[in-house]
Amino acid sequence: MVTTTTTPPPTENERPQGATRPGDRIFLGLSRGSGITLLVIMAAIAVFLTYRAVLAISQDSTNFLTTSEWNPAGDPPVFGIAVLVFGTIVSSIIAMAIAVPIAIGIALFISHYAPRKLAAPLAYVVDLLAAVPSIIYGLWGAIFLVPYLDGLNKWLDEYMGWTYIFDKSSDGPARSLFTVGILLAIMILPIITNVTREVFLQVPRMHEEAALALGATRWEVIRMAVLPFGRSGIISASMLGLGRALGETMAVAVVLSPSFVISGHLLDPGGGTFAQNIASKFNEANEFGRDALIASGLVLFAITLLVNGAARWIIARRKEYSGANA
Repeated sequence: MVTTTTTPPPTENERPQGATRPGDRIFLGLSRGSGITLLVIMAAIAVFLTYRAVLAISQDSTNFLTTSEWNPAGDPPVFGIAVLVFGTIVSSIIAMAIAVPIAIGIALFISHYAPRKLAAPLAYVVDLLAAVPSIIYGLWGAIFLVPYLDGLNKWLDEYMGWTYIFDKSSDGPARSLFTVGILLAIMILPIITNVTREVFLQVPRMHEEAALALGATRWEVIRMAVLPFGRSGIISASMLGLGRALGETMAVAVVLSPSFVISGHLLDPGGGTFAQNIASKFNEANEFGRDALIASGLVLFAITLLVNGAARWIIARRKEYSGANA
């Protein structure tokens, strides 16, 4: 009796490198070309910003990093980014502190608590809010949010003024970094919610069913199965929202009452951010003034790259840690 054995066809990983299909080679070439093109564009932007920034900083009569004044048209020119760094970081921290916990709660409610008939409309509304232009948020903030925050500012000044940061030392409308932080939180909330919700929906159903079979409550299922699985996604969504908060221009320019004074009193009108300063001063600036604005843009560019790099590093460390414990 003669027996014959059949060899199964090679899998995709076992095939020789030259045996890929033409469509795979085309897709690989397009993907690689897109990645290289993106890197070239980023490098070109960095070179352009650096060149124009060096032209401006070389003529700055003060320290570019520590000076609080902005007068590149003066004789001699005086400009620095101390106020812009402070305002950008403080407003972004306020926005993240407000938006991230609320976004996680909304995402959990839509993905695990709300009935399907309610979850679908809520998800649609959140998607719609993410597409609203920033100038609309800015006009809403200037017309509606600023007047209605006066009461909150007085309450914080009365009961939390001992913390110094909520001590309102000057009168004026609520056009402060605190108001900007709240507005930015509202703007980045839909973005973080959308990404986080999609991550939560990808949690393996078997993990949740296993936790329920062991007698876990719904909150324990979320704490033991959903949140650990979606931690990397939450970080990615938060960094995406932070990127928008750092670079938001029109909404901040409409709401904030700019001034080049660093103050720890967050309720006082004044302050400034990189994007707001560039938007408000670009049209009236001469060629050297625009080089100075480009120098400040280079710093914002570097901060954004550092934030994205830190997020990638955190996510990679989480994956390594999860793989080591698996």
